[in-house]
Amino acid sequence: MSAALPTTGREWHLVARPHGWPEATDFALREAPVTAPGEGRVLVRNLHFSVDPYMRGRMNDVKSYTPPFKLDEPMVGGAVGEVIASEAEGFAVGDHVLHGLGWREYASVPAQHAVKVDASLAPLSAYLGVLGMTGLTAYAGLFEVASFKEGDAVFVSGAAGAVGSQVGQMARIKGASRVIGSAGSDEKVKLLVEKYGFDAAFNYKNGPVREQLAEAAPDGIDVYFDNVGGEHLEAAISALNVHGRATICGMIAQYNATEPTPGPRNLALVIGKRLRLQGVLVGDHSDLQPQFVKDVAGWLASGELSYDETKVQGIERAYDAFVGMLRGENTGKMIVSLDA
Repeated sequence: MSAALPTTGREWHLVARPHGWPEATDFALREAPVTAPGEGRVLVRNLHFSVDPYMRGRMNDVKSYTPPFKLDEPMVGGAVGEVIASEAEGFAVGDHVLHGLGWREYASVPAQHAVKVDASLAPLSAYLGVLGMTGLTAYAGLFEVASFKEGDAVFVSGAAGAVGSQVGQMARIKGASRVIGSAGSDEKVKLLVEKYGFDAAFNYKNGPVREQLAEAAPDGIDVYFDNVGGEHLEAAISALNVHGRATICGMIAQYNATEPTPGPRNLALVIGKRLRLQGVLVGDHSDLQPQFVKDVAGWLASGELSYDETKVQGIERAYDAFVGMLRGENTGKMIVSLDA
C-alpha cells in the first residue's frame, strides 16, 4: 500500500509587481490543496528549486520572450524532485524528475514536461545548474553563439555565478589562450583563479572595469560573455579585437533599475572592428542537450570542471535566496533546498 498523499503544501505567489528591487511584501507563501495526479500526470515532492536572474523580468507586466508571472498564482521555475504518485506511463513512485514547477513543495506535472534524472550520475541539485539550464546556457552561448575557437582570449562578467563560472572553465578546457573573469568580491576573484583556473580575474568594485580589463588582457579579447551589461559591456567593446564576438546572456546590473539605463557610449567601435553582438536564450539550443550532457558529465568525472552551489534551506527562505542572488551573494548556482 502506498503512503498517504499530503493534503496541502506551501507555494510562493507573486502578489504585487516590484518597482525596482523586489520587496518581501511583493510575495506571499500560501497553503494550497494537494490532490492525486490526473491521467498523464505525476505528483512530485520538490527537493530543490532554482532562483534565477531571468525571473526578475517575469515579475514585470511587460511583453517579453516569456510571459510574466500572474498575480496571486504560484510562480514557476526549474525544480527537481521525487515522484510520490504517478498516473503516467514510464514514471514510477521514487523516480527523480526535473520539471518547471518550482517555488512550491508539491507539483502536479504533466508527464511530457518531466524529465527523469539520474541521482547516481550527479547530485540532484546539479540538474538545476551545471547539468541543467545554466550549464546549457554557458555551453550554447560559448560554443554556438560566440563561435569560440581554440586560441581565443575570453572575458566573462559575473564570472563566479552559475553561468559565468562554467563559461570560463569550458573555454579553458577547449584551449582558450587566456580566460579573464570579473566578480564582485575579492573572495570570488580568488576562487576564479585558484579553483576554476581563470588566468586572471578582478573585482569590478575596485576600479573602472575598462582599466582593470586592459591590465588583465593586454592583447585584447576575442570573446566576451556578458552576464552584467552596463559598464562591463562598454569596457568589453573597447577590449574586443577585430572580428570579436560577444554573447549577451544577461544584464543583471540593470534588472532593478527604475529608469531607462544608457547603452554603451562606444558602439561605433562595432563597425571598424566588425564585432558581432548576439543574444542567447537557452530554449533555442535544446538540440545541443545530448552533446552537452555527454561533455559536461565527462568533464565532471575527470575533475576538469568543478562547480559551486549556494543552498538556502527551507521554502520559507525562497525570497531571501532570490534577492540574495540578485545582489550577488551566491557563489555558483543559487538553490532553495526542501530536502531537510
